[in-house]
Amino acid sequence: MPVRLPLVQPDQPAFDTVAVRWVHHWNSHLFSLAVERPRSFRFRSGEFVLLGLHDGSRPLMRAYSIASAAYAEELEFLSIKVEHGPLTSRLQRIEPGDLLYLGRKPTGTLVADALTPGSRLFLFATGTGLAPFLSLLRDPDTYDRFAQIILVHSVRRVSDLAWRDQLTGQLADDPLVRDQALLQLLYVPTVTREPFHTSGRIQALIDDGRLFGPPLHGPARLDPAIDRIMLCGSSAMIADLSERLATLGFEEGSNARPAHFAVERAFVG
Repeated sequence: MPVRLPLVQPDQPAFDTVAVRWVHHWNSHLFSLAVERPRSFRFRSGEFVLLGLHDGSRPLMRAYSIASAAYAEELEFLSIKVEHGPLTSRLQRIEPGDLLYLGRKPTGTLVADALTPGSRLFLFATGTGLAPFLSLLRDPDTYDRFAQIILVHSVRRVSDLAWRDQLTGQLADDPLVRDQALLQLLYVPTVTREPFHTSGRIQALIDDGRLFGPPLHGPARLDPAIDRIMLCGSSAMIADLSERLATLGFEEGSNARPAHFAVERAFVG
């Protein structure tokens, strides 16, 4: 078989060019990749950055949440596969050693700075909305800020539960946070279109009280006095839960004005 040469990109002064470290395909719909981290690259856990490649005439860039912690030596991303997507149709076929473009200005509102102090942090994600929460869960500062952290990840298929084994094991392979995660992290995966021990959308888990059973501490409801919330995923989920939270007395926060819950508006259609 002919040897495949690494994919290269023309120099672009506006972006860094970084090498792919590894690629992991979770299923036919979902994959993760990691690239080397430039020494000058700084970000806060939960932020996103532009990632892409050249399309023959110009750089083709898309915003991706960074799944690795702010201290990590590589930058990890989680992406869906879109067969005819301008970028993902090519990105899903990359291999270690290929070169990609990386933006230099990470930003975003799914950061701890967008929230006021609280005791419980709920992270509500659908699909690849898991990515920024992986970053936050790998950051010791998150556990220092909140007594209990509840990650709810809703997907269509069981195989879409990326990082399920690691999260079920409460990040036991991460030496920086494993002791805190063992005591403070509650992982709630739920599947909507296949049989699974937890089924239904995030809203259903809230409505019927399944979200608030042991080992969760505190009231069996969302309470703005103690709860802080982040939302990332489908626009329908974000719109619905944002409206619900507002009726319960939660206020949306931002980097400039921290409050009770945060949403990444950059990905909301």
